[in-house]
Amino acid sequence: MKLTNMFFKTFREDPANAEINSHKLLVRAGYIKQMGNGIFSYLPMGLKVLEKIKNVVRQEMNRAGAIEIQMPILLPQEIYANRINTFGSTMYKLKDNTGKDYCLGPTHEEPFTYLVKESISSYKQLPVTLYQIQNKYRDEIRARFGLQRAKEFIMKDAYSFDTTTSGLDISFDKMKTAYVNVFTRLGFDFAMVDADNGVMGGSGSTEFMVKADIGEDEIIVCDCGYAANTEKAECVFEEVKHDDSFKQTLTLTHTPNAKTIEDLTNMLGVSEENFLKAVVYSTDKGIVVALVRGDREVEEVKLRNNVGATTLEMATPEEIVSIGSVAGFVGARDLKDVIVVADNDVKNMFNFVIGANQVDYHYTGANLEDIKVDYFADIKTMRAGDTCPKCGGKVHTVRGIEVGHIFKLGTKYSKALECKFLDENGKEQYMIMGCYGIGISRTFSALVEQNCDEKGIVWPEIVAPYKISIVIANHKDEVQTQVANNLYQTLIDENDDVLLDDRKESFGVKLNDAELIGVPYIVIVGRGAKDGVVELINRRTLDKIEINIDDLIAKLKPNN
Repeated sequence: MKLTNMFFKTFREDPANAEINSHKLLVRAGYIKQMGNGIFSYLPMGLKVLEKIKNVVRQEMNRAGAIEIQMPILLPQEIYANRINTFGSTMYKLKDNTGKDYCLGPTHEEPFTYLVKESISSYKQLPVTLYQIQNKYRDEIRARFGLQRAKEFIMKDAYSFDTTTSGLDISFDKMKTAYVNVFTRLGFDFAMVDADNGVMGGSGSTEFMVKADIGEDEIIVCDCGYAANTEKAECVFEEVKHDDSFKQTLTLTHTPNAKTIEDLTNMLGVSEENFLKAVVYSTDKGIVVALVRGDREVEEVKLRNNVGATTLEMATPEEIVSIGSVAGFVGARDLKDVIVVADNDVKNMFNFVIGANQVDYHYTGANLEDIKVDYFADIKTMRAGDTCPKCGGKVHTVRGIEVGHIFKLGTKYSKALECKFLDENGKEQYMIMGCYGIGISRTFSALVEQNCDEKGIVWPEIVAPYKISIVIANHKDEVQTQVANNLYQTLIDENDDVLLDDRKESFGVKLNDAELIGVPYIVIVGRGAKDGVVELINRRTLDKIEINIDDLIAKLKPNN
């Protein structure tokens, strides 16, 4: 492609609302254009990269035996009847001209399940895995980070249907292998992490996280290979024995205006870990009080799962009063109509401080017999330095961008939607489902986060819009122009993906654009052209060599 024939424009300044490298560079390099908050157009080179990412995904999905279809974006709301409230305001809802309720699909578990329900009736037709690459729509309250969190986004979503849980395990492992292949081929530094199923339900899930400082998720990792989302990371409990001869007596202590752990630390002169933090939540199971050591945080997903709750929100001051306490001074003592869940580490606490359920008072010298706990569980957030549950070493944390997530759904959706099959004995059974998603547009953005420098984007060759960018140093020089055009045609004939910058711009502008665009190889046709010599720049390493044109053609030949 010649740049004079392309719809193309670069920008020297970062867009005003861009916070991360991928958003800045994709706009500046002319790959995407923002049309509204969280809404983007893919321009010619952006579309080329997007299609190359899709092709890698398709190849691996097809290799795993999945079958591609395409579902509509516009769907009747009734399909999502069981989850309308779960999606809440994030679902785009509309009516047709007859008043019938429709929505823009935020995800496609229900439509795929309906399709299979109507199409498959016998075990002989199973297992089957279907997938699509399609736009999704969610009215994100805070669309940000460019393609990372948009209102319109592109996903590959796949759904497997099996007759047994062992069959689901096989389908799940096939998809896991396919995902590893996809992200390995794309050149990512990524981690597979144990994750919570969340609103998807089911028995297990794995996230694929691209390591990046701007990632919204914190990942717990260990050198032994253990990796988990903080929502799923299992904290190891190690019992500590105390000498009861040093046990203190529970004492009511005046602590005026000391509502936080920091306030109490300064006032009482004891460390954070000697305070018992009580966090009050309102759930569909009732009021829950979570107890953790003062230097730790409650992992709310763990807590919600332990309680078996669907909803979990911070309790209001009025709700706290209703259980016999007051905000800022809650203690697990003499509370009414609550479920008290304590983190396992609370078992090791000794002579600690708790709230006294009255303004400006705490108890010091508290011990386990002084508080009421319904049960103990792992409900704290794992952090760097904690013990690895796999090897006993110390874990550390990294930030990650979630680009893929696979779930074992089981029968959650098949039961809700009556998706059944007849088994070998003619008996009706519910299909066993799995769900497998890759964020295509998010992957696009994540590639830039891991492949950029101060000059611009540095695309992996497998997804680069072009493999080679030819830059004419002096567009007024007929020899350079002729040599560049001949080289361009030769490389095209060799089936190379080539970009020729034949614009009547200065050499500096063209070189800056070539580096910003991030094509893997830049060929400068300059003064040496008359002698059959050009300059080759490796965009990733920025190494430069002068090379004879014939040698260049051989060096850049596809598959070399």
